[in-house]
Amino acid sequence: MDRLRRFVEAAVKLASLKAGGRDGALVVASRDLSRAVAVADIAPTLQAALDNWQETSPKLAAVYRSLDEGAPAGVFELEPRALAAPLPRAYQFLDASAYLSHVERARRARGAELPADARSEPLMYQGCSDPILGPRDPIAVASEALASEDWGADFEAEVAVVTDDVPMGISAQAAGAHIKLLMLLNDVSLRGLIPAEIAKGFGFVHGKPPSAYAPAAVSADEIGAAWDGARLHLPVEVTLNGEPFGAPEAGRDMAFDFPALVAHAARTRPLGAGTIIGSGAVSNADHAIGFGCIVERRAVEATANGKPTTPYLRPGDRVRIEMRDRQGRSLFGAIEQEVVRYEGAR
Repeated sequence: MDRLRRFVEAAVKLASLKAGGRDGALVVASRDLSRAVAVADIAPTLQAALDNWQETSPKLAAVYRSLDEGAPAGVFELEPRALAAPLPRAYQFLDASAYLSHVERARRARGAELPADARSEPLMYQGCSDPILGPRDPIAVASEALASEDWGADFEAEVAVVTDDVPMGISAQAAGAHIKLLMLLNDVSLRGLIPAEIAKGFGFVHGKPPSAYAPAAVSADEIGAAWDGARLHLPVEVTLNGEPFGAPEAGRDMAFDFPALVAHAARTRPLGAGTIIGSGAVSNADHAIGFGCIVERRAVEATANGKPTTPYLRPGDRVRIEMRDRQGRSLFGAIEQEVVRYEGAR
């Protein structure tokens, strides 16, 4: 009973309004993400809440309970297009590649092999943490790149965690306690640019433009039994232009769990509150369940047919990524993005 009461009292869903400026304006969202309450009196932004999480989280959870129980003062309807990412800009975004089936297929597609230590140490890179796209913001790619598909614009359905302050050198056993929120993201990748960048020996820059996040950051306590403290055991539903693309199970085939990823990230540096750590594209060894990204489907097609047949993203394509709980309710809200030509500065 005490454990159940703790879960109920700590549960919360948090979102950020674009109207708040570059860091958004923090709101507590209802369980169905249809309503919200502004909480500037508790914390003006999600980053401010994370900076003082021990004090702010019980207050935010109390507002969440009041939304579930009725209509507290100041409640308003929540419009997804008004939302930024839960953290519109983060001090740090570290993205891993924790699903070895994705690593193998993505590397096969560019003629590379699995690293020798792939099963003993996670792959991780420093991603784009500013800007971070909201759940309805478009995927903007240069016109000439989309016309020729030379850049290979792709989506990646991922789960991410958000930490509080994590000390350097923490063990995986201790790291789990520093995971405070979970999120769902589309880690946009430009597959055509990645091989040349990797060949330089200095990692990704242009191959990894801004990612987009689902409307809500959700506490582990709100997720319940599907979160075991290390992995999130729910499928990620992906559609492309309204057609099912895949529903890989996030808790299956994850070679490195989130505490291990947090510990790996903190091996030589402390992590500040608000650090985002991504899982990498959710992927299962059994490809019959579908895919969380285009490159994996293309790799399987190339093996079966001699060449890939699924094109990379084109102007007008629409990507939708969502995760539902065991009652069929949207857990984080949906990412819905359209691919557009970027016609900005030259």
